[in-house]
Amino acid sequence: MEKILKPLAEQIYAEELTALAENDSGAKPVGWKLSPKAVRTFILGGKAGKKEILRKFYGDDALVERAVVTLASNRPLMLVGEPGTAKTMLSELLAAAICGVSDNTVQGSVGTTEENIKYSWNYSMLLSSGPSREALIKAPVYRAMEQGIIVRFEELTRCPAEISDTLISILSDKVLPVPELGETLFAKAGFNVIGTANTRDKGVNEMSSALKRRFNFETVKPISDAALQQKVIQQEVERQLRDLGVSAAVDDNYVSALSAMFIDIREGGTGEGYKVEKFDSVMSTAEAVCAYLSCALDAYYFGDGEINPKTFNEQILSAVKKDGTTEDARKLKSYYENVLKHRADRQGGVWQKIYKTRKI
Repeated sequence: MEKILKPLAEQIYAEELTALAENDSGAKPVGWKLSPKAVRTFILGGKAGKKEILRKFYGDDALVERAVVTLASNRPLMLVGEPGTAKTMLSELLAAAICGVSDNTVQGSVGTTEENIKYSWNYSMLLSSGPSREALIKAPVYRAMEQGIIVRFEELTRCPAEISDTLISILSDKVLPVPELGETLFAKAGFNVIGTANTRDKGVNEMSSALKRRFNFETVKPISDAALQQKVIQQEVERQLRDLGVSAAVDDNYVSALSAMFIDIREGGTGEGYKVEKFDSVMSTAEAVCAYLSCALDAYYFGDGEINPKTFNEQILSAVKKDGTTEDARKLKSYYENVLKHRADRQGGVWQKIYKTRKI
């Protein structure tokens, strides 16, 4: 079989989900495949019989518990936060554990229409024989209501206002009229919605207060602990290198430096007490993973296997300039000339290599 670039969560963790189901003695909400306790274990790690369950989400454990309880109450969940804080991953994991289907998804955009979320028609059949069940093309919300599963709604705030109006009635009444067939679809137990929205998109298409009241909001925050972020970066880079068929060791020193730099820039200060000007750029853990992965691939394909500090600096600059301003480049230079110079003088090693090759 040809390799799939992005398997579904329920495919990647099929053995874990099976083990959890076989050892699940907890009470299950109607329509759920696993109990809330087992869902929590699937996401945060633990044991299912003799099977070790990997931790998949690093951050606020209580947030995961609140999210599971929200969905168990049949109330829709909205995950908000900065880009790159694993909102999409968390929604995928929740859907995979709760209903076993994580790809029933609406990708919100300015071009999203009601047909994209409810249903549309095979127009050749519609013209030849009129409205019929065979001519109906089911969209994610229709499928979720019909099967009693979760629909994941990505980037909801990017959708036009009429999509919000459509969702209000669906989330309130749990019914979907199909007037062309003279029928009404009633949602089966297990139907729910997990939405995501970036705080940076606030104002693109602001959700109405009526729609906001239908959701429980949870804010997914960036990882603020450098050691924890370092662990996440290392694990994710190692996984991606394996997927790419690249046998390269991850350099702990560069990962540690990368994690520290991203948190310094994101938090506006360092552990040594230095103030760092706030950047407009989003310096997420996901971007840190991409930055180190690029360095590792450059070393593997074009170098001698060792991380090139010049390439490292180029990746930092790229992350800062990606969605920031020209002012961010000035702030980065100031950060190098103050914080990194201090670390290079005091600690040497990788910090010295990074500082010496800063002039790009």
